[in-house]
Amino acid sequence: MTVALRYAARSDVGLVRSDNQDSAYAGPHLLVVADGMGGHAGGDVASSVAVAALAPLDGESHGPDDALDELEVALDDARAEIIARSTAEPDLAGMGTTVTAILRAGNKLAMVHLGDSRGYLFRDGVLTQVTTDHTFVQHLVDTGRITAEEAEHHPQRSVVMRVLGDFDADVTADLSVREARVGDRWLLCSDGLSGFVSAETIEETLATIPDVDACADRLVQLALRAGGGDNVTVVLADVVELDELPDGAMPGTNASVVGAAALSRKRRSAAAESPAARAAWLSSRARRGEGAATEASDDADPETPPGGTGAVAAGTDADGPDRDGDEDEPLAPEPRRRGLVVTWVVVGVALVAAVVLGYLWTQQQYYVGHEDGRVTVYRGIPQTLGPLELASVVETTDVEVADLPAYLRERVEQTISAGSLAQARDLVDMLADGVEEEEPATPAPTPTPTTPTAPQQPAPDQPADGQPADGQPATDLPGAGVP
Repeated sequence: MTVALRYAARSDVGLVRSDNQDSAYAGPHLLVVADGMGGHAGGDVASSVAVAALAPLDGESHGPDDALDELEVALDDARAEIIARSTAEPDLAGMGTTVTAILRAGNKLAMVHLGDSRGYLFRDGVLTQVTTDHTFVQHLVDTGRITAEEAEHHPQRSVVMRVLGDFDADVTADLSVREARVGDRWLLCSDGLSGFVSAETIEETLATIPDVDACADRLVQLALRAGGGDNVTVVLADVVELDELPDGAMPGTNASVVGAAALSRKRRSAAAESPAARAAWLSSRARRGEGAATEASDDADPETPPGGTGAVAAGTDADGPDRDGDEDEPLAPEPRRRGLVVTWVVVGVALVAAVVLGYLWTQQQYYVGHEDGRVTVYRGIPQTLGPLELASVVETTDVEVADLPAYLRERVEQTISAGSLAQARDLVDMLADGVEEEEPATPAPTPTPTTPTAPQQPAPDQPADGQPADGQPATDLPGAGVP
């Protein structure tokens, strides 16, 4: 039996982001999705470097036994290149990327995974997520603190704990090997799809659209219709039997590169002219405190709604000029004046009530930030209302912000919201796990002529040579079949 992949790759900047930090690759032997992070600090560079390091593996020179080793070597090369780029260009320091990749070797599929991009297998009408998100929220699910349903809407669902970057050389990727079974459909995607489109909808789409190109397009459009709040990247591949294909139905062999690593990385969203795009544009302006109606040219990218110029300026008559020169209206009669007074009183009371209720709501919120160089838990929100501070310190921890990996340090400096004090403490625990504590060196005992020094014994919890330490995760290398 000779199997092959029929594949498609798509990437869209989305309706909110100004640039695409995702990169993806799809070829006869290799599928890759990389979601860059670091904002203007170079997330697009990191994802492009990852794809460039993995792309040379798209060939038949490797066998099933060494496919995983080659993926690991490629990741090490990508990490070295990211470190070199950030060293040469300090503005790129702190960049990183998720990586989810499949390398086909014969009828075996070797997979490597870091971060919160996902790998799905659609087999016999059932969709299964075969990767585990390396996120704070997934840790809460694994430890039973929240349910999988609660994780879908958790405020920290985007906090990624393991990525490929210039800040952690010891990060370990998940590795596995599976069988390439004819009829299987594989989906790799960034969280721009999985974070906006439900698994049920993805499953239905994979089941009802057999063509990989049309199905990939449909998945991207579903994410855009759901708001398109992030870059959306999809790689789709069907496992086919070459001997059973009719003439003219052979899968293509040309590789497809999309997103930040592609030459077309500056392309606008496929839904740039849609009502959903304009709604997202108006929402982003509202969050910045700007008016929804403004006049701008099509060239003013951040200020211009997708599809054209802004609406007519507020206060301008749509049919003609301002009517300031019209004759003054007569004074309102006394009953009308009393009605206006009552209306203003009601409005004033409502505003006061809204302010009070809003303040009470803020005091039920928590977030993790920093003070005096240490990770700190706050009650409230990181804002002020005139002279009123809406946040107060609850706990100052011993975790030094400077000891955190760069991408986590950036998240703490920007503050990370939490729904409760318990969630904030859990988040601090996860941050502390990312700090490598240095144990003080123990001076060697000084021998004396009269009392020989006994040989030093290993600590009870110190592993013997060549043995893994207790609690150290072993690389998962399952055999054929879905785990």
